[in-house]
Amino acid sequence: MDQFFELLMSGLSLGFVYALIVLGFALIFKASRVINFAHGSVLLIGVYVIARTQRDLGFLPAVLIGMAAAAVVALLIQVLLIQQAHGASADVLTILTLGVNIVLATEMTRRIGDSVLPIGDPWKDHIVHIGSLAIPQARVAAAVVAIVLLVAFVAVFKFSEWGLAMRSAAEDGETAALMGIRLGRVAGGVWALAGALATIGGIFLTTFPTPGVDANVGLVALAAFPAAVLGGLDSVAGAIVGGLVIGVVVTLVGGYQSDIAFLGRGLQDVAPYVVMLLVLLVRPSGLFGTRELPRV
Repeated sequence: MDQFFELLMSGLSLGFVYALIVLGFALIFKASRVINFAHGSVLLIGVYVIARTQRDLGFLPAVLIGMAAAAVVALLIQVLLIQQAHGASADVLTILTLGVNIVLATEMTRRIGDSVLPIGDPWKDHIVHIGSLAIPQARVAAAVVAIVLLVAFVAVFKFSEWGLAMRSAAEDGETAALMGIRLGRVAGGVWALAGALATIGGIFLTTFPTPGVDANVGLVALAAFPAAVLGGLDSVAGAIVGGLVIGVVVTLVGGYQSDIAFLGRGLQDVAPYVVMLLVLLVRPSGLFGTRELPRV
């Protein structure tokens, strides 16, 4: 039973990390109606900058620089590519992000090679004991940081002028533009914020029990995509719930891998997609996604 609760706690903390990453998918989709498949590579750039600068600058300054780097890269993608292809359909723009992801991932793989770069986090392999449960300190920190950031974002999203502008632009861009909302500025801010939040999630994807930053981190980040679809691509609440569900599923399946070995190896990697498909069979728009009704 202790093993179950340890896995559950670790799964919830991993789920909050996924929620930060998935939130980027949801925000960009709400602002641009684009599924940003370059999100994983933007995350990789952020944590790569942190890993390269933390030894000279310290962990916290390196984190700020990494977040800024990822935000700038995401903003450049939006301004130089997405905005310039304004007349293209959402499908074309989504394919464009796939191409950007290939270019960025190839360059980052060339730079990192076979190396594993330490992120310089202060938690390392320390363990927190809660009663009879033993939980990695990095997982506890992940849950705390993610909860604080998610609560702060929801508050800003609901009560600030920027949040109102973003919600208006997502609801009806043409009317929002007529009311004086600058759609390009809103979209650029959303893309930059998504990149910064993804970097925070990437930090906890590259801390204990993982050894550090390698060239596959971007692919690991894209594993959060089923959580985005499961929760609903245009839903902030769905991003959080979807991240938590997938985090728990991945951790439990991995923890009990030996007990379900008859189902085959690598089930931990497949399980998120199985859960996603099961949910989509019942709710094609996701748990919290907006259901679009055809007009007659």
